[in-house]
Amino acid sequence: MNRIYNFNPGPAALPLEVLQQGQQEFVEYGKYGMSLMEMSHRSKAVELLNEETQELLVNVLDLPNEYRVLFMGGGASTQFALTAMNFLKDGKVGRYVLSGSFSEKAYVEAQTIGDANVLASSKEHNWSRLPHVKTLMLEGNTAYVHMTTNNTIEGSQFQEIPNTGQIPLVGDMTSDILSRRLDWTKFSMFYAAAQKNLGPAGVTAVVIRDDLLKECNECIPTVFKYSTYVQHKSLYNTPPVHSIYMIKLVLQWVMRQGGIAAMEKLNVWKAGLIYDVIDASGDFYKGIVEKPSRSMMNITWRMKDEELEKRFVQESERNGFDGLAGHRNVGGLRASAYNAVPVEACKALAEFMIDFQKRNG
Repeated sequence: MNRIYNFNPGPAALPLEVLQQGQQEFVEYGKYGMSLMEMSHRSKAVELLNEETQELLVNVLDLPNEYRVLFMGGGASTQFALTAMNFLKDGKVGRYVLSGSFSEKAYVEAQTIGDANVLASSKEHNWSRLPHVKTLMLEGNTAYVHMTTNNTIEGSQFQEIPNTGQIPLVGDMTSDILSRRLDWTKFSMFYAAAQKNLGPAGVTAVVIRDDLLKECNECIPTVFKYSTYVQHKSLYNTPPVHSIYMIKLVLQWVMRQGGIAAMEKLNVWKAGLIYDVIDASGDFYKGIVEKPSRSMMNITWRMKDEELEKRFVQESERNGFDGLAGHRNVGGLRASAYNAVPVEACKALAEFMIDFQKRNG
C-alpha cells in the first residue's frame, strides 16, 4: 500500500486502522448477511449502532447528563440556517462573532431568517487575528451567541471560550472537535460536520443541552426542529448510516489513543513541527495568522509570490504530499494536521519545507 501524506482540509485523513476495519465489514456487517448500507434504518442493528455512537461521543467528550447528541445531514452549512430557524424568534437577536469565512457565512444565513448582529469581528484585519471575546457586552434580547472555534480556511483558533452567562453560546466546532480539551458546559449547543476529525463526510454531529432544547421554535417544519431529532433519537428520517458507523470506529480509535487529552498533546507537537520551520525561515515562509491566534488544526502560510507557492505545491505532490494548496478564495498554503494525520507526516513536511527553502531561498 502506497499511502501518501494527506494534509487535505476536509474531507480529510482518516486513521488507517479505522479504514481497514470499515473495509472488513463493508460487504457484510456483523453476521447480518448484508452491508450496513443495505439495512433498514428501522432495524434493531441500526438502532443499536446509532445509540451506541451517540453514547460513545458523550463519553469521549465527557459531557454532563443534560446534553443530547443528534446525527443530522446537510453539513455545518445547514446548521447555519437551522440554528437561526430554531432559536431566532421575534424580538430576539442572534449575536455573531466573526473570525473567518465560515463564521461570516453563518451570520449572513441568519440574516435571512431574523435579526442578527455582529458582536465582534476581525474582518478589518483580514482575519489575521481573532476578535477579543473575553468580555462581551450582551443585551437582554440576545437569543444566542454564535462563534466558530477554529477557522479552517484562515488557520486561526480560539484558545479562550467566553462565558456568556444565561445567554446560550453556540459553537461551530467542525474543524477542531476531538482535538483538545474544552469546558463544554460553556456551550448550550455545538455542532461539527464529520469530515475533519469525526469521520467521513455525510453526517453532522449536533450536541445540545436540555435547557436550550426547550426554546426550539415549534412553528417551523418538523424536519428542521432539533426537538424532532431528540424525540426520534436521530431516526426521524433515514440517517447517513454508514457515516455514523465510521464515526463510531473513529471514536473508538480516539479512546485507544488515550482520549482527547492524548490527542491534544499530540496535536500541539505536530503543529509545532511545522510552525517552527515557518518561524525559523526568516521571510521565506510567512505565517498568515498572528501567533496568539494560530490553529493547531490548519496551519497557513504565504511565500514571496504566487509562482513560488505554485512550485512548492507541485514539488510537494511529486514528493508524496497532498492538500497543501490554500483555499481557492484566499490562496497561499495550508497544512491541515487533524487527529488522524500522523506525526511522521508532519515531520516529513517540515523536512521538505527546510529542503525547499535551501534550494529556492
